Amino acid sequence: MISLPYLTPYIQVFLVMVKPFSLLTDFDIALFQSGKHFRLYEKMGSHVVSLEGEKGVCFSVWAPNARRVSLIGDFNNWNPESHVLLPRWDSSGVWEGFVPGLGKGTVYKYHIETHSGIALDKGDPYALYWEIPPKTASVVWEFDYEWKDRNWISGRTAQKDAPGPYSVYEIHPGSWKKIGHDGNRSLSFRELADELVPYVKEMGFTHVELMPVMEHPYFPSWGYQITGYFAPTSRAGSPEDLMHLIDRFHEEGIGVILDWVPSHFPGDIHGLYYFDGTHLYEYADMKRGYHPDWNSYVFDYGRNEVRSFLISNALFWLDKYHADGLRVDAVASMLYHDYSRKEGEWIPNKHGGRENLEAISFLRDFNEAVYSNYPGVETIAEESTAFPGVTRPAFDGGLGFGQKWMMGWMHDALQYFKRPMIFRRFHQNEITFSMVYMFSEKIHAAAESRRSGTPERIARSQNAR
Repeated sequence: MISLPYLTPYIQVFLVMVKPFSLLTDFDIALFQSGKHFRLYEKMGSHVVSLEGEKGVCFSVWAPNARRVSLIGDFNNWNPESHVLLPRWDSSGVWEGFVPGLGKGTVYKYHIETHSGIALDKGDPYALYWEIPPKTASVVWEFDYEWKDRNWISGRTAQKDAPGPYSVYEIHPGSWKKIGHDGNRSLSFRELADELVPYVKEMGFTHVELMPVMEHPYFPSWGYQITGYFAPTSRAGSPEDLMHLIDRFHEEGIGVILDWVPSHFPGDIHGLYYFDGTHLYEYADMKRGYHPDWNSYVFDYGRNEVRSFLISNALFWLDKYHADGLRVDAVASMLYHDYSRKEGEWIPNKHGGRENLEAISFLRDFNEAVYSNYPGVETIAEESTAFPGVTRPAFDGGLGFGQKWMMGWMHDALQYFKRPMIFRRFHQNEITFSMVYMFSEKIHAAAESRRSGTPERIARSQNAR
């Protein structure tokens, strides 16, 4: 038995099962608490390591307001008394420990006991893999993939100051094509590599934009209600299967843009909501923390640990999955406190205005982190208002995005070309109207999937999520 002065006698009883061990240094904690740790996925969550010659898994979870945190899973018959994690001796609120004998494929959750007596079983916010929905547990994972796109990455970096034209095909991977003779199931990531990649190349697109591939419990949300921010959805295969798909696109000279959702998250009990018995990841005041359009919750952009979590997540997809860009969803909802709220339902900022100053600051930090670490990638804002300087550099007072996603171009173009040719001359403004924006922002337009058998998502309706 190991005795440490900062542990209570109650917790010391469980050191036989969970040994003191941490991947986090004091410097990591300082960065985390200052909102400047952008590689948390290397330290938090679950990692297969060796301690004193014994192989096992190191677990770390942020739950500062919990009374006790333990591991539950198949390995201990989901018994919360078996493997109790250890609280760090500092003020970080991180619980951690090493469990010998566990490894890749271990299914687990965190059992969190709150000071109010409530018990919550939560998935790991930093898990690299999850069970196939409707199951909700996290899975210990180690990446095992050898990338073949070195030439693509180096070429992308070399062309960062002279990007070529974009022609983007946007799809929802889960509904692009169905296998009718096999229960009308969706294609896996590897099947998409065999069918989607040649289709996109044949059609002449330079990029593909994938609606969120991150783990989400509700399939019809198209991935916009995320619970597993660091894991591709297990419905379509393993993490390595998604890596293979992206590698195949790069092999054919096609860039991959991933939709990324830092604007809101669902209230599923196994997810981020009310994580340690308090509003940890979301704003505590529901005039700021609840999103009425999507019945979801808004990240607390003023909390440094949350900022570290989100920016780490953005860089994770560029680092581990070699994504060439991130299209940031619902930026407009992040920028304004009164977005979809009536008078009296929102809280002004410290100057009395409606802009969310914390979200603006976060987006600037996010863009600076992306462009300073991954030259040659693009960040693209889905921003539907007249907010100034979306694509102006952050140092010049802008938000720092590389491009602004043009929501109206496709609708205008489709409206124009479906008219009888004889009448089009009376509607030339539908084709030229978007030029109004070209002098103030860098505009990005995506061609959404219209292939037979896929949803004809002509309008990107936020209420449809």
